[in-house]
Amino acid sequence: MLTHPTLDQMASLGLNGMAAAWRALAEQDPGEALNRNEWLGLMLDREAAHRSDKRFANRLRNARMRFPNACIEDIDFAASRGLDRRQILSLAQGGWLKAHEQIILTGRTGTGKTWLACAFAHQAARMDQSVAYARMPRLFDDMATARLDGRFPRLIDKLARVQLLVLDDWGTHRLTDQQRLDLLELFEERYQRRSTIITAQLPVSGWHQMIGEPTIADAILDRIIHNAHRIELKGDSMRRKSAKPALTPPENPEIITDNE
Repeated sequence: MLTHPTLDQMASLGLNGMAAAWRALAEQDPGEALNRNEWLGLMLDREAAHRSDKRFANRLRNARMRFPNACIEDIDFAASRGLDRRQILSLAQGGWLKAHEQIILTGRTGTGKTWLACAFAHQAARMDQSVAYARMPRLFDDMATARLDGRFPRLIDKLARVQLLVLDDWGTHRLTDQQRLDLLELFEERYQRRSTIITAQLPVSGWHQMIGEPTIADAILDRIIHNAHRIELKGDSMRRKSAKPALTPPENPEIITDNE
């Protein structure tokens, strides 16, 4: 059997998973050798797993999430944040993504909203969903620049097509007229077609006033809130709880006065 030419041909065709399985099978004890169908089946399974892992890695890299390693398995339910374990684990099954629903995460700064949003996005990427992450202040800057250089339609199309869009730091400032219109266009394109996760310190009850113009605010919120799963995180900042001591201790921990 021409092992090396076959491996070279697999590599040239991008069949790296099959090549790895070939090598592993070739090193098996002859007494445990598989038949032809089993050999082929194992190689195909390995290739499928390899391609799935590669797609997953690419989705995470392209998403550019704040916490790319956040995952559902690492959620701390013991912390006093008001998390409902059954709700979180139910959402982790992904039914809300198939139904094109939203998740709204609210709470004080430092309670873990962004981390939890990234954990849900990580889970969506596992389920072969495309994911994108954006902080709202940066997104508004990108939209304004895109309008100036003619890229705005392409930007909206890109944001509209991604299967899960994470919008972080929602409601940090009152919107301008153009920002209101940009948001309305974005959510109109995504409505009942894609899912969105929104994180905000501002409670949902304050969103209408934050958006500003009542008619546009009604239109935007109608496309977000009515089919959204709400999670309100409570408690103090987790950053303060996990704060490390000062990296550099003072040179003179004791104050010496002239009177001593």
